Amino acid sequence: MTESQKKEKEKEKNDDLFQSALIPFRKAADLLGVHEELMNILLEPKRMIIVSIPVTMDDCTTKVFRGYRVQYNDMLGPTKGGIRYHPDVNIGEVKALAFWMTWKCIIADIPYGGAKGGISVNPKELSKAELERLSRAYVQALAPFIGPNRDIPAPDVYTNPEVMAWMTDEYQKIVGQPVFGAFTGKPVVFGGSKGRDIATALGGFYITEKAVDVFGITEKTAAIQGFGNAGMTMAHLLHEAGYSVVAVSDSKGGIYQKDGIDIPKLIEHKKKTGSVAGFPGTKKITSREVLEQDAAILVPAALENQITEENADRVKAKLVVELANGPTTPEASEILFKKGIHVLPDILANSGGVTVSYFEWVQNQMGYYWSEEEVREKLKEKMLSAFDNVNNAANLFKTDMRTGAYIHALQKLIEVLKYKGFTATCTIPGKMEQKWFLNSHGK
Repeated sequence: MTESQKKEKEKEKNDDLFQSALIPFRKAADLLGVHEELMNILLEPKRMIIVSIPVTMDDCTTKVFRGYRVQYNDMLGPTKGGIRYHPDVNIGEVKALAFWMTWKCIIADIPYGGAKGGISVNPKELSKAELERLSRAYVQALAPFIGPNRDIPAPDVYTNPEVMAWMTDEYQKIVGQPVFGAFTGKPVVFGGSKGRDIATALGGFYITEKAVDVFGITEKTAAIQGFGNAGMTMAHLLHEAGYSVVAVSDSKGGIYQKDGIDIPKLIEHKKKTGSVAGFPGTKKITSREVLEQDAAILVPAALENQITEENADRVKAKLVVELANGPTTPEASEILFKKGIHVLPDILANSGGVTVSYFEWVQNQMGYYWSEEEVREKLKEKMLSAFDNVNNAANLFKTDMRTGAYIHALQKLIEVLKYKGFTATCTIPGKMEQKWFLNSHGK
């Protein structure tokens, strides 16, 4: 295979996730009757940035890393989205994640557009000093394109409050003044918000409880794939609420216990050993097998493309709560819908994180900070309102919740576009024509 053929194959691979993300979006657009001209605007990101990041390693060698930032849409406000450190990060993945963030922010009813960023790196292979130098260098490369009123990054896979603190500090050095609102997900003592550390899971928990009531789910059992911050917190919240968590997994393996796992003790085990694997009294299973356990609620909280057309028929849950980004492929979504399984899509279910990031940004801008109780109350109100909007749209169009989410978001964005002048009377030789973004059947 020639070098050009390799590059073309890599390009196709990188674009797969984005093309997959567009499938439910196009379905919603078709149901609404969205005009082709609007689709042309929405199918392309505003800006894609690729940077080379040279970093001096501890052994005094220099290694060059590849960094990315995609700012997809800023029609509702500054763009917002996390930064992930992972060996498989590529421009296609970041583009898809930025696309999802655009609609997530609209559904959460916060004045942001969507963005995402990342560095192709295995952070576990770096020392803490190398990780800090890499994080600061990333900010140096992107400083002209980010800021509290332009693009506001946050933590994502393998980044955390400490990384955000390094980045915030570096940005403040560059601009020469304190600007805490340039990043969110920071430590509380460094401009962060109380409640941000559990926000993604807490938001998902609030709408899980709502969905259980609305959809009439009586069995209180759950399985969770992924035991990082979001999955672990969700397990704790469900356990505290009286749910029996029968299966969990992380990157090193999975465990199963028919009568329910002791989640507080499992969390201690994970902190001591670095994995849920080997927890006493449980059966060893694979991460994929967690998805197929006999539990009423399934929470994919790991990476994308976990529920596929190959295993969707084996999913036994009555409710799937997507704490991960893109854990269910479009083909699998159709299978689950036909089986009568309710799916709370990622752009709804995990929007608690960006919602509290918005709260953090507001507090930074005001210089006035809220109690954790206030944050939780505001988050619950936002999440329950978002659930109702999505569920109402799904019921109105007799479709699944994912399509309902895009329908609701598209309707809102179309209204904004009208006020921004995208819909106007145009002078065409021989006649006057009113341009609309909805065809007649979508009005």
